[in-house]
Amino acid sequence: MKFNIKNTIGIMALLMSQGMFAQFYVGVQSGVGIIRSDIKETSAGHELGGALKAGYIYSFTNHIGIGTGVEFSQYKQDVFFSNSSGTLSNYEVDSSTSAFVYNVTTSNYKEKQTLHAVQVPLFVQYKTNVNKGIDFNFRAGAKYFLPVNYKIKATANTVNGTAYYPDVNLNIDDFPDYGFGSQNNYSASGEYQTKGVVMSVFEVGFTFDIGVKNALYVAMFLENGYGSILDQDKDESYIGYNPTSVVDRNANGLYSTHKNAKIRPVAFGITLGWNFK
Repeated sequence: MKFNIKNTIGIMALLMSQGMFAQFYVGVQSGVGIIRSDIKETSAGHELGGALKAGYIYSFTNHIGIGTGVEFSQYKQDVFFSNSSGTLSNYEVDSSTSAFVYNVTTSNYKEKQTLHAVQVPLFVQYKTNVNKGIDFNFRAGAKYFLPVNYKIKATANTVNGTAYYPDVNLNIDDFPDYGFGSQNNYSASGEYQTKGVVMSVFEVGFTFDIGVKNALYVAMFLENGYGSILDQDKDESYIGYNPTSVVDRNANGLYSTHKNAKIRPVAFGITLGWNFK
């Protein structure tokens, strides 16, 4: 990713040095923002996402230009088990350094996710006049998607954490002082560790001249992430193990159960912009 960032910054600097030939723009995006997951046990309900954007397009000819800028985006969604009750297992170590299998079962578990990111696009634009004061625009390129924070708010009607010690063939399901047992009305906040990825970008739309030096830009967009924004080095229980109590258990999140899970952003919707000629 460092190589991509350096090249993007270099191209941005070159275009800024030619600013007198650039068309500047500001805009907003609104649509469906999806954080896709390949974890089979989960489902998601999506909310409207959006982005604020600003940048410029340097024109090489009357039809071809190259653009870049900076964007601030937000994705929001609810994640839950495909079934109303779910159980996931992983390995933990207790206060005496003994390893065990930690089984966590929840009822009506829901995870409200909010992802904020900075994006740096680099795209090629093709435009052509279709009527007086109206241009057709097509943009294609890529952007570097850098999550700023990826926060979660987890709730469940009940949480039950049990242990199985395979070395001695021992099951423990009710020992609250060692973190095993049930809790009602669970609620906790957490955050995923993340890294940047590359997204493909496509837009198709029209610009409408508003006066001599301004134009309204209306388009539809599609963005698709490659790789995974999740950055962790081990599998974790979606609700953490507390070795001294069945309460105050951390919300690690459903995606943390698979360190190699592919968690990637996808978005589509409408772009509204204002161009300064």
